[in-house]
Amino acid sequence: MSRFRLIVAEAVRSLGANLSTTFAATTTVLIGMFMLGLVVGLGSWALSLSHHYKSQLLVNVYFCTTNRCDSGEATSKEMNDVHNLLVSLPQVKEVRFVSKEAALKLEQKKHPELTQGLAGNPFPNAYKVIPKRGEDVEAISTKLEPTPKGVEAICPPPPGSKAARTPTGENCSRITHRVLSVANYLWIVVLIAFIVLMISSTLLVANTIRLSIFSRRREIEVMKLVGATNWFVRGPFMIEGLLCGLAGAVAAVVLLVLGRAVFMPLIHLTSASDVHAWPFGLHVLIVLGAGLLLGAAGSGLTIRRFLQV
Repeated sequence: MSRFRLIVAEAVRSLGANLSTTFAATTTVLIGMFMLGLVVGLGSWALSLSHHYKSQLLVNVYFCTTNRCDSGEATSKEMNDVHNLLVSLPQVKEVRFVSKEAALKLEQKKHPELTQGLAGNPFPNAYKVIPKRGEDVEAISTKLEPTPKGVEAICPPPPGSKAARTPTGENCSRITHRVLSVANYLWIVVLIAFIVLMISSTLLVANTIRLSIFSRRREIEVMKLVGATNWFVRGPFMIEGLLCGLAGAVAAVVLLVLGRAVFMPLIHLTSASDVHAWPFGLHVLIVLGAGLLLGAAGSGLTIRRFLQV
C-alpha cells in the first residue's frame, strides 16, 4: 500500500511540475472523447433510424380481381392456401389481411382528392406479410415463386422473376435494396469512424505524453540502474495518463451535456417514436471508460522504449 501511495504521489508531483504537457495531454483527450461522444450519439441514432426503416419493409401479396386477371376474382380457398403457405415460413412474423374495401377506405382517408368519382373499387384483396427481419423480404418473396394460383402480384417480386423486370417490380426491388444497403453501410461507417477515432486519439495522447517521459529519461535510467522494476518505473506514468484521461473525459462529458441541452431542442429530424440514440448515461460511461483506457494505454505504450537500459 505504501508503494502505491508513493507511485500516486510521484504521478501527482510530475503532473504539477509539467503543466504544459499535462494541459496538452488533457486537451488531446478532451477533443478525442468529445468526438467519440458525438460518434456514439449520432451513430446510434442513425442505426436506430435504419432499423426503423428496415422494420417497415414487408411483402405485399395482391390477389386477382375480375377486371385485372383473366381467371377472375381470387377465391377464398386460393387466398387461404396462400395464407397457410405464408404462416408456415420461418421468416414470417405476421400475416395481415387487407380487404379491397378496407384498402379503398384507407386510400380515401389518405388521399381523398384522388379517390373522388371512382366508378368502382380498383383495389385488390391483399396480404401484408411482416418479416422477422428486414433482410427476409426477398427470401419470403422467393418462396412464392412460382406465383400461387389467384395471386396477381408480389411486391417486392422474387429476384430474377419476370415480375422483377417490370417497372412496378423494379421499383419495389430498388426501394428494398436501397433501405437494406443504407442500413448495412451505416454499420460499417460507424464502426470505421469509431476505430479510426480511437487509434488516432491513442497516438496523439502517446505523442503528447512522450514529451514528458523524454524530459525525464535520465531519471528513468537511474531508477533502472539502482534496481527498480519495469512496473515500478511505469506506474507513475500510467497513473499520469489515467488522470489526464479522466480529466479530459470529464471535460468532454461536460461539453456533451451542454451541447445536448442547447442544441437537441432545436433538432427535429424525425417524429418516429422508435428512433432514438443510446441512453445518455451509456454515452457518459463509454466516454469515461475510453478516456481512462486511452490515457493508460498512451503512457504504457510510450514508456516501453525508455525501459531498455
